[in-house]
Amino acid sequence: MSVEENNNENEAPVQVDTPEVAPVVEPAPAAAQQASEANAANVLASVLALREANPKVFYGGAAGVLLLLIFLFSGGSDAKLPVHQAKPVVIGQNYQLKSANAYDPNATIRLVSVPGSMAAYDDTEENDREGCKHIPDGTPVKVIQSQDAYGKKDVFVEVEMTSGECEGKRGWALAINLQ
Repeated sequence: MSVEENNNENEAPVQVDTPEVAPVVEPAPAAAQQASEANAANVLASVLALREANPKVFYGGAAGVLLLLIFLFSGGSDAKLPVHQAKPVVIGQNYQLKSANAYDPNATIRLVSVPGSMAAYDDTEENDREGCKHIPDGTPVKVIQSQDAYGKKDVFVEVEMTSGECEGKRGWALAINLQ
């Protein structure tokens, strides 16, 4: 006998025991439908009983649910808010003063002697209104020079009045007030 035959004779066939899998029992569709209908009927019955027993709580809850649904399903808009786009200022160019943030037709634009001092004044004093410090909208001006600030180009501009009682006077204004 050869070695191979001897090895084959000694090996017995191996049988692997596999556990039997129990079949999955699914509930009948009719039984599941009946159970869900019974649950819905129970919820409806308890809601109707609440309406009879305590109508204030019932109608308050209904109003709360309605408000919640309105809140959840009311959509907002993705519209962007308008932002003032500053136009590049050209030195020597003629412009008109126009307040970018005022709707009052009598609004004036404050001219200051030093750029950046816009918020450093209290215009409640009477002498502040004298002279050429508050210029009405629509006054024609000529740009003399500009100054960068806050990491932005041409934030402040020095202007010279080209007409009116303040003709030839100079002052600093915000560049957004030029059109």
